[in-house]
Amino acid sequence: MSQRKITRALISVFYKDNLEPIIHTLGKAGVEFVSTGGTQEFIEKLGYKVTAVETLTGYPSIFGGRVKTLHPAVFGGILFRRDHQGDLGEAKQFNIGPLDLVIVDLYPFEETVAKGGTDEEVIEKIDIGGISLIRAAAKNFNDVIIISSREQYQELQQLLEAKKCSSDLADRKRFAGLAFNVTSHYDTAIFNYFNKGLAIPVFKKSLQNGRVLRYGENPHQQGIYYGDLDGLFEQLNGKELSYNNLVDVDAAVNLVKEFDGETAFVIIKHTNACGAATASTVKEAYLKAFQADTISAFGGVLATNKEVDLAAAEELNKLFFEILIAPSYSKEALDLLKSKKNRMLLRQKQSLKEKRQVKSILNGIIEQDLDLKTDSKADLKVVTRKAPTSAEVDALLFASKICKHTKSNTIILAVNGQLLASGVGQTSRVDALKQAIEKAAVFGFDLKGAVMASDAFFPFPDCVEIAHQAGITAVIQPGGSVKDQDSIAFCDNHAMAMVFTGTRHFKH
Repeated sequence: MSQRKITRALISVFYKDNLEPIIHTLGKAGVEFVSTGGTQEFIEKLGYKVTAVETLTGYPSIFGGRVKTLHPAVFGGILFRRDHQGDLGEAKQFNIGPLDLVIVDLYPFEETVAKGGTDEEVIEKIDIGGISLIRAAAKNFNDVIIISSREQYQELQQLLEAKKCSSDLADRKRFAGLAFNVTSHYDTAIFNYFNKGLAIPVFKKSLQNGRVLRYGENPHQQGIYYGDLDGLFEQLNGKELSYNNLVDVDAAVNLVKEFDGETAFVIIKHTNACGAATASTVKEAYLKAFQADTISAFGGVLATNKEVDLAAAEELNKLFFEILIAPSYSKEALDLLKSKKNRMLLRQKQSLKEKRQVKSILNGIIEQDLDLKTDSKADLKVVTRKAPTSAEVDALLFASKICKHTKSNTIILAVNGQLLASGVGQTSRVDALKQAIEKAAVFGFDLKGAVMASDAFFPFPDCVEIAHQAGITAVIQPGGSVKDQDSIAFCDNHAMAMVFTGTRHFKH
């Protein structure tokens, strides 16, 4: 039969929050309790009789609690098949009673690691008995319900009330699936902790929070986001974020993070900056960023690293945009920006912490360190006779930050604190530069005295030649070409300054 009545339950949990209603429901139905330690005391205080695991097994808890439930009297009660005559005979022979419900959680391994626990403290939080009980009960879902996390307590309580402490096969199989998710996630966390020192070339990642999106990059593609989006953002207004929204939000928060300590504003379209600026106020930074491309900003994803006040909001409200990200909003600003019901407003609660990047390619996975290198004054090597001025150095570093977050091949044209134009994702660096110069002209920028940043070296002097004709006076690039000297010579002959950083910033 698919329906099973709960007659005896094994309960041994680390977290007891919201457990009390379940105990009362089971107790009132006459279910027998088997438990250990603190959970046994908890159940007894609620007024119910409990059989201690030690009584069941004939062994005390030993080795500092490392061995409590690992015994045939416990695992036999979980694993014997209720419709198998051989199993029934052996259960009777060895006096093993059934355990129809198992409620077990695991020691807080991840929490201990996150709190910076010592190696000894972390190792002691590797659960042995608990994870074995979960796997055993999940394997025998034909007969046993397994509750493997406090997150499942409410669902169990509803089931117990609706079916009078019985369950159907579909119920048990669902909880078994949840249980194997818990155990696999737990083992992955343990492996990754050990692998930090071992560097075994194995990819294991377990993300528990899945969010089904409206669709993927295009309407005919399915999309799911895995991760704790609510831990990163509070959504204050607007519709649910789409796949493309999330990709652009990631680009926006990564770029604006480069300007720590400054007031910055960026405008993203298809993961590239069409506007970026720093200024003394958010309003001023936005207006400067918007000037770089007043067309592409339409429907863009916007981000700032300072509070959005009413003055900024009044300017922003004139633009149709998809998303605005900020660490905070004044009440007046928020009220105004909420006037468009579909406009997505995000409050960023914490900075990004990931240090690795993963992509799926060629029926596999490719992983690398994130490009966390930000070029600084200390990295600059002046390679021309003319050194850049202090203002040009600031402009070069500003441009380099944007260049790092733009699709290759890319050229960034800027003055200090303002992106003027960019050439994005071109197959030729010359094409990227020509695109940027043309775009700057379209939006009315005079490039005389502006600077140029390139994500990779110049194999020929053609780019510095074209830049000079446009009025560019200083250049930042990684260097490293066998023909670097050709570009250096041209700059020297035309009073241009050029610095090498030694770091390439390809982005594909």
